[in-house]
Amino acid sequence: MTGITHHRAFDRMARHRHAEGYIALVLAGGYVEAGDRGRVRVEAGQAVIHGAHESHQDEFSTIGASVLNLPLVGCDPGAALGVVEDADAIARVAERDPRQAATLLCETFRPSAVRLNDWPDLLAAALAAEPAFSLAEWAETMGIAPPSLSRGFRRSYGTSPKRYRLELRAIRAARLLPGWQGSIAALAAETGFADQAHLTRAMVALTGQTPNRLRG
Repeated sequence: MTGITHHRAFDRMARHRHAEGYIALVLAGGYVEAGDRGRVRVEAGQAVIHGAHESHQDEFSTIGASVLNLPLVGCDPGAALGVVEDADAIARVAERDPRQAATLLCETFRPSAVRLNDWPDLLAAALAAEPAFSLAEWAETMGIAPPSLSRGFRRSYGTSPKRYRLELRAIRAARLLPGWQGSIAALAAETGFADQAHLTRAMVALTGQTPNRLRG
């Protein structure tokens, strides 16, 4: 996806997925993005890098936002959030060549690790770092009733904790596949799936293709 999108004040974009990676550069305004790598507040002059198949929801500020979307060219997909030196210069280059604009952005991009830190964000980080842990035990430790945990997380991230964890596992498996030397069953075990069939269902839901087809 390329081009500038304009969002009104208090707009809310439901959780959605992009098949291909891209860069979102905020030219004006701002929003809170809750994605597969946590929840961040993005303001003018900042860029968010999205890897392929990642999902997120967006809540726009009191003045909305203008966002320049560029192809993911030249940036490390793992960088996530950062600032650029001259967003207006990048926008001018994008008018004639979006790929060149993306290259310029990546050359001046400085990563920033600032993320929101409410309990849904702590849970999202725990799901990413320790995918096998017990949600019930985590809720008890935090003093949150399990139904409240699920509702609160869904409000912040647009999906349930269990679905969020499943998609993180599927994304990790998809990224390991190109260089994976073992069997698909071994990949399923490595990424926390119950078995090969479980991985296959999750991969098809995420990408529309089976692991064997993605592997080529």
